[in-house]
Amino acid sequence: MVALEQAVAAPFATRQLADLGARVIKVERDTGDFARGYDDKVVGMASYFVWLNRSKESIVLDLKSDGGLQVLRRLVEEADILVQNLAPGAVERMGLGPDDALQLNPRLIHTSISGYGRGGTYGSKKAYDLLIQCESGLLSVTGTPESPTKVGVSIADICAGMYAYSGILTALIQRGKTGHGDVIEVSMLEALAEWVTQPYFYSEYGGQPPRRSGAEHASIAPYGPFPAADGTVFFGVQNEREFKAFCSDVLGTPELFADPRFQGNAARVANRLALHEVIIAVFAGLPSEKVLQRLDDAGIANARLRTMAELSAHPQLAERERWRNVESPVGLLRSLVPPVTSRESTIRMDPIPGIGDHTATILAELGMPEAKARRCPPTGATGD
Repeated sequence: MVALEQAVAAPFATRQLADLGARVIKVERDTGDFARGYDDKVVGMASYFVWLNRSKESIVLDLKSDGGLQVLRRLVEEADILVQNLAPGAVERMGLGPDDALQLNPRLIHTSISGYGRGGTYGSKKAYDLLIQCESGLLSVTGTPESPTKVGVSIADICAGMYAYSGILTALIQRGKTGHGDVIEVSMLEALAEWVTQPYFYSEYGGQPPRRSGAEHASIAPYGPFPAADGTVFFGVQNEREFKAFCSDVLGTPELFADPRFQGNAARVANRLALHEVIIAVFAGLPSEKVLQRLDDAGIANARLRTMAELSAHPQLAERERWRNVESPVGLLRSLVPPVTSRESTIRMDPIPGIGDHTATILAELGMPEAKARRCPPTGATGD
């Protein structure tokens, strides 16, 4: 796999394929993927880069030189997959747009991730995660009634990377049957729009948009955070059986289940404030551990709000052995094992590469002189 990638979306897709055993050759300028410089919190390395780039090989090429482009074309000729999220039009200017690349290698799976997709008014518009959260309507349903709030992770990049990943796996199955390559395109806008389709339907056919409800669920009640005597607990009630158990076993007020204001979820949403008053009054006299125990005993889904440090120490992750050390230029880094497990295959978690660590090896494999890639100036390519 050849990865002309920057930032988050494409690296997230290719790292997952690397986890499955794919050989990912990451093409970088001499200053590297600019995600290498997003921060320096991981012993001097960027947390984004550490997360997204293990098990890859890094080759430095000057893609504005004939020599660099010659090397890239050789790589594409031999590749199964090309993934790119360069600025709109950049890969075409290299002579490796979909049609040219498949003419060079008919079995190639050519995969592009962009902000808005090819064509259309927005086709050449720059796109970053927050901006796609805005354009997709996600911010309109995220936050408090007073203020929209950005999702705390790069969700637009992540969902686009997930669709690229699943699209590539589908194309590989298809190629195994037909022998032909494919052209895959994923736009961040369309990917995130798919993820907000439920509030779209709610708004389009319900006559009004979902309200921004903070950590509460906009269309289910009770569902969200509630104060206890010594902290906050989170829980959600999904159906009438659970609400009956919640009234009797958690609140100790079985008669509440028969209150017409709370008969069915729609009624509870309409009378959310009144229901919350009852819950808060009961929880005020109970420590959070007691509330959580009652919720567990009643079969009501619940959680405690954890910090990143508490996630790191989460007992379930430890008990299921979900941590593994990964090698890097700055030493071993404790990393999460990918979430999909398999009886038949293992996950690969190889080192995080330094800039150009594999340039000489890859050029030697191609039988090309190392001088084609040594001391090259920055390419000026930008990511989406």
